[in-house]
Amino acid sequence: TSAPMLRLFEQIASVGSTDADVLVLGETGTGKELVARAIHARSARVEGKFVPIDCGAIPETLLEAELFGHERGAYTDARASSPGLMEFADRGTLFLDEVCEFQLPLQAKLLRALQERQFRRLGGRELIAVDLRLVAATNRNPDEEVAARRFRQDLFYRLAAVTLRIPPLRERSEDLPVLLDHFLRRYAREWNRDPKQVGADAMELVLAYPWPGNVRELQNLAKHLVTFAPGDT
Repeated sequence: TSAPMLRLFEQIASVGSTDADVLVLGETGTGKELVARAIHARSARVEGKFVPIDCGAIPETLLEAELFGHERGAYTDARASSPGLMEFADRGTLFLDEVCEFQLPLQAKLLRALQERQFRRLGGRELIAVDLRLVAATNRNPDEEVAARRFRQDLFYRLAAVTLRIPPLRERSEDLPVLLDHFLRRYAREWNRDPKQVGADAMELVLAYPWPGNVRELQNLAKHLVTFAPGDT
């Protein structure tokens, strides 16, 4: 219900109706994938697949094959050809979470694939064309990454055709009671527990805390309270 989030909702609705690539900026735990899914849900690609990739969770040696696919014999364990997630996202939306984790050589290949909307599988010769929308996200400052030469400037400009910033929870404290009540009700319902309310003194503590882990940290608190807090308040 906060003004920053209402503005973000308006931006999501506006960009969703286009086919522009989007860069989502936000601290860890702010909900970058939720924003990406909301963009996809409001786009003409809603009937297509939403394909998320956590670039920070996949080893660098596997990320290229995961993204672009590979042909048989491309490397030691490649016993059969396999399409990559870019092909899987054809006519849908590809979400690259923590895109700043890409190493420079792979950034160059990604840039070309995004410019041409076509690429070669690892070990392949045939160009494969895809029709997809890209939404990328990072919790880093991309300007600092570019200045430090860890991230290509041309790729940054390509990704940031439209940039959305998710405000951290400490900048929208009026959302805290709404979110906490939502999570308490959700987990009470899912775990068949009696619903709980937050007392006035406890809410003062919630409002005073800076929430470095953002909405994910608040969500974890709600799980803890539903599990362990005695009584209904």
